[in-house]
Amino acid sequence: MSKRNRPRSAAPTAMRTPMARESAGAKRFTADSFQNFEARVGIGTNNQSAGGSYGFDFISRNRVQMEAMYRSSWIVGAVVDGVAEDMTRAGITVTSDLSPDDQQEIDGAIERMQIWDALCDDIKWSRLYGGSLAVMLIDGQRTETPLNIDSIGEGQFKGLLVLDRWLVQPTLQDLVTEMGPDMGKPRFYDVVADSMALKNQRIHYSRVLRIDGVDLPYWQRISENLWGQSVIERLFDRLLAFDSTTQGVAQLVYKAHLRTLKIEKLREIIALGGPAFEAVVKQVDMIRRFQSNEGLTLLDASDDFQVDQTTFAGLDDVILQMGQQISGAAEIPLTRLFGQSPVGLSSTGDGEMKQYHESINTKQERRLRMPITRLMEVIARSVLGKPMPKGWSFTFNSLQRMSEPEKAAVTTATTTAVLDAFDSGVIDQAMALKELKQSSDTTGVFTNITDDMITEAENAPPPMNEGNPDADDNAGPGEKSRTDPSKESGDPVRLAAA
Repeated sequence: MSKRNRPRSAAPTAMRTPMARESAGAKRFTADSFQNFEARVGIGTNNQSAGGSYGFDFISRNRVQMEAMYRSSWIVGAVVDGVAEDMTRAGITVTSDLSPDDQQEIDGAIERMQIWDALCDDIKWSRLYGGSLAVMLIDGQRTETPLNIDSIGEGQFKGLLVLDRWLVQPTLQDLVTEMGPDMGKPRFYDVVADSMALKNQRIHYSRVLRIDGVDLPYWQRISENLWGQSVIERLFDRLLAFDSTTQGVAQLVYKAHLRTLKIEKLREIIALGGPAFEAVVKQVDMIRRFQSNEGLTLLDASDDFQVDQTTFAGLDDVILQMGQQISGAAEIPLTRLFGQSPVGLSSTGDGEMKQYHESINTKQERRLRMPITRLMEVIARSVLGKPMPKGWSFTFNSLQRMSEPEKAAVTTATTTAVLDAFDSGVIDQAMALKELKQSSDTTGVFTNITDDMITEAENAPPPMNEGNPDADDNAGPGEKSRTDPSKESGDPVRLAAA
């Protein structure tokens, strides 16, 4: 055989191309996890674990079932309401160049129109149903037109109307194509005829504060009409296990004390009937009537009376483990969800609550940052007649309440800072009183500073400079002497601080 016709030997495995190596190993099994086929250990080794899988249980689409769970299960109610209430409980702190009076007007409008209550409901129904809208009610403007913030005049904003996902129909064929955070979302929302307000009206997306439940991947979002899913869907199986366990334990109470009476030839007596059977029934009835803690049970010498008691040892641990699984699925610690004390001698629950508060802050930043930013711009134009100052921002207030020592330390630091600024001439009396009054929301001190006191300080004549009586009384605060008579013991700022 010539060299030309001689069959070539197969190339070494290391020299083959990746496609050739893949083809050569096509008949091999590629294992991504540990498997032992002889011992039937591991996934795919013909054991009970190999039969496990995950299926689809789209309970978010079943509105009636979700509402029944919310109304009848206190756990579902706590999961839905607790997070929403915590996200809106503490409010925000605005940092801007707004005067204290303007900020106070905005805060008063927010409280008067119950903005935080509406946002709380918006979050609640988004968590229950998978999505919800809060429509900005602007008097004199058509809801189907894009919102032009600059066109909002004083007194036009009237509050928020919350509509859950089942009260509106998004335009699935008309989506937002402009680049931005709303790109790919419905352009309009049509209100159904069963709504409590705005029936059969079309609402432009720029006029709503939309909050989704659990974010879904694209194809799942398509199946949910571009909404998210309910937070209850992920803990549905754990909720069933918990309720089944608690109901089973409750039924054990009825069987906690079982008594057995063994009667010789009872089957024959029942079969014969007559006086013998009636005598047995009468005996049992007498035992039930006269037996008590101090009673006496009379039996025939051949009869046997047996008492069986059910033990409940270990059931509390089972229920606790089920509760911990629900707590993990809901991302709410046991101390918040079930209201129980921390377990353990040295456990205070502070670590769990701190993590929970950080989780709430994360949800606030993701779900509420953009809606509140848009809402504050609308409120400022409606209340003040002007936009928010350039560079304004806000932070969500901490849910962790200060203890009395911590509050006292903050009060001391705030008072010292204000008085130092006043003594150095950086601020005047009126501004110092405003700063002290504004800090009263946090410290609980200086609540007795009234608007009349601030007005009186603003209208007071400039103090006379003792060091130089001929000095200009209208000189700037930094040019006034530290021996200003206004800083004597009768000064309103000093009196308020005292």
